[in-house]
Amino acid sequence: MTYPPERLHHEIAYIAYHFHWSRAEIMDLEHPDRRRYVTQIASFVSG
Repeated sequence: MTYPPERLHHEIAYIAYHFHWSRAEIMDLEHPDRRRYVTQIASFVSG
């Protein structure tokens, strides 16, 4: 099973927008770490 490309692009854009990290930095993250950052950002945004 592959990870949907649209979801991956969404995660990259979401993390890059909030943390100002480059695409390369985000892609160097392991998938579980990237998902953890997305979840953490969402909790920051929702308050």
